Amino acid sequence: MLPLIVIIGPTGIGKSSLGLALAQQIDGEIISGDSVQVYQKLDIGSAKPTAQELQLVPHHLIDCLDPKEPFTVAQFKDLATSRIEEIRGRGHVPIVVGGTGLYVRSLLDPYDFSEHGSEQIRLKWQEYALSQGKPALHEALEQRDPETARMLHPNNVQRIIRALEVYELTGQPFSSQRQFKDDEYQPLGPAVLYIGLTAPRQVIYERINRRCEIMLEEGLLEETLNLLEMGYSSTLKPMQSIGYRHALWCLKGLVTKAEMLRLLQRDTRHFAKRQLTWFRRDPRICWYDIAEGLEPVLKVLIRTCRALQTRVE
Repeated sequence: MLPLIVIIGPTGIGKSSLGLALAQQIDGEIISGDSVQVYQKLDIGSAKPTAQELQLVPHHLIDCLDPKEPFTVAQFKDLATSRIEEIRGRGHVPIVVGGTGLYVRSLLDPYDFSEHGSEQIRLKWQEYALSQGKPALHEALEQRDPETARMLHPNNVQRIIRALEVYELTGQPFSSQRQFKDDEYQPLGPAVLYIGLTAPRQVIYERINRRCEIMLEEGLLEETLNLLEMGYSSTLKPMQSIGYRHALWCLKGLVTKAEMLRLLQRDTRHFAKRQLTWFRRDPRICWYDIAEGLEPVLKVLIRTCRALQTRVE
């Protein structure tokens, strides 16, 4: 049987390097599970694979969208699911590599997203928010879907409008679209290898600090400035992601370059901590410590994958 391999872990841990090395050994193709790498032109800040790496094995869900276009977890699930089927249809092994926890989990658990949106409904609620204010918009959701309203801050207008849209389209609250609880993890199929990479905290933090330095050396500030000069607003969702929002602070003169680097390293470390907290709740993940390097992990995964590939379904 052809396995589905999912590699997760905190930012900077080596997920992409492991996925690339593994793909070359087992006829694999990589599907990015990153919420920023999907966008064109956002290369350095998203730690996108290099042109040389992209040539080594096929990559999917990288450079798919213009930064102005929205991208949701529902879209990711649809696109990634279709790519998995296509890759297996070629007799290759799909390898999902990413650190966006909700994206990865949407592939493994029965998230039931509404497939049909309504521009008319969205515009109605956008106008309502402008005329009545954010608290009134939040109150409208609270009346229809109290559970989702409790989870969303009144300033999160985009998510509130999405929840109201789903309610009007389906007649059911957005909270009911998720047919499982966050702390309930269904068994995975025998062909799924769910791999987590970790290391002692100090090792992770050192890798993150160096990675941030490299981003600056490679031109994160220049890349962000180019995006602004091309007409992309600083308020776009991908421009507010870690790295780009820090570069914007520096370009606007709010912080020095040295202070920007310090804040970028600090916030990336905090982000890595949140990622680990999210993933460690999932008992299905098989964890590997990369403190001794990726090679020992790679050898184990190659043996496991080849055993699965020769197993009769």
